[in-house]
Amino acid sequence: MPLREVLALLRIKALVHVRDTTFAKDASQLRTANAPRSTATWRNLAIGALRTAGLKYIAAGLRRNARDPGRPLTLLGLG
Repeated sequence: MPLREVLALLRIKALVHVRDTTFAKDASQLRTANAPRSTATWRNLAIGALRTAGLKYIAAGLRRNARDPGRPLTLLGLG
């Protein structure tokens, strides 16, 4: 397997790990229709926005953004 494919696989595994641990994905009760896909999209958006902002620790970034309702909008360039 080429190095590029290995690195891509590791990035995917890292994202899944962050979603599983930080967002408690396995404990989710959403299992019907488009709900699981929708929540995964919102989780990925949050992770991507925090990573783009340069945050290394996603859980800490989520807590910081939760304390100020305007901060997530500013992070996305909407506020």
